[in-house]
Amino acid sequence: MLSDESKARIERLFLHYPDKRSVLIPALFIAQEQFGYISDEAVRSVAQFLELSWNEVWAVASFYSMFFKRPVGRHVITVCMNISCMICGAKKIAEHLKAKLGINFGQTTSDGKFTLLEVECLASCGTAPVLQVNLRYHENLTPEKVDSILEELEEWKNGRLED
Repeated sequence: MLSDESKARIERLFLHYPDKRSVLIPALFIAQEQFGYISDEAVRSVAQFLELSWNEVWAVASFYSMFFKRPVGRHVITVCMNISCMICGAKKIAEHLKAKLGINFGQTTSDGKFTLLEVECLASCGTAPVLQVNLRYHENLTPEKVDSILEELEEWKNGRLED
């Protein structure tokens, strides 16, 4: 079930949207934040709260790559593998990340800190290659920049940086 806090956050959204169906995407983000991913329970809870069918909610959740359908690590790293990024070195960046993290696309590190995903497009062709960590973009990547990003995430994980 959605927590009381999640329900209150969704209810506040009703002030900014014309109807409950319009709140679906932000409600799914709130549910994902609570559950960690979009589980069957999350879909059921959102559907019930918004008075939509399970299928209506699942159709939206399954369409967008930003909604995770299985548990993921604390930091989700998505690497754009579209043509612009590929031409500018995305494959090299992906291989570097795989080696540094010791995982392949679709996997999570054994400590549960990082999940590495491949996405078709992050819509930042002019700054390729690009990756996204949680909701933050990192552009014009080099292996050295990737190392710096991972270092920053390790420092954050260890409590030395603010969330």
